Amino acid sequence: MDTRDAIQEARNRGLDLVEIAPNAQPPVAKIIDYGKFLYEQKKKAHEAKKKQVTVQVKEIKFRPGTDDHDYQYRMEHARQWLGEGDKVRAAIAFRGREMTHRELGAKILKKLTEDLTDLAEVEVYPKMEGYQMFTIFVPRKAAPEKKKKPAGHSTDQPNAAGPEKKREAKAEKPAAPAAAAKDPDEIF
Repeated sequence: MDTRDAIQEARNRGLDLVEIAPNAQPPVAKIIDYGKFLYEQKKKAHEAKKKQVTVQVKEIKFRPGTDDHDYQYRMEHARQWLGEGDKVRAAIAFRGREMTHRELGAKILKKLTEDLTDLAEVEVYPKMEGYQMFTIFVPRKAAPEKKKKPAGHSTDQPNAAGPEKKREAKAEKPAAPAAAAKDPDEIF
């Protein structure tokens, strides 16, 4: 329909001619109430924002002399937060002469990294920033689980080399790309 005819038709109905998709070929326009159109667009944007997930960065603090019980307590909180989908920043604060023993802090962060490998990936590898050493963990993406075969299933000719091939394939797997590209400020 011609643009002039469309504008005339909209005026006759007491509505507006609104361009819906300007980038389409040809551009798409509708005869609708413009105020109602804006209201619906605003409502859709509000609903989309409500469903949006915001990721928070939660922090746990250690000291170089943090004892096992305190470590376990903080590690459990980190596990809980990672399970909820939040990022976790683990920081070790050094004071005074503790700065000469940075290896104690690196040891704690390494242990924490090992304890959280099932739930988290390291986003920022341990590094020093002023009097603090820190690392940031992000929750792992959940891999789709494969369905297991029923227990009673058997084949006529079992493949004797099957399990060995699987073990060999895992051994030949290259290292993760994130581990290869380390930041020069990293501690370990």
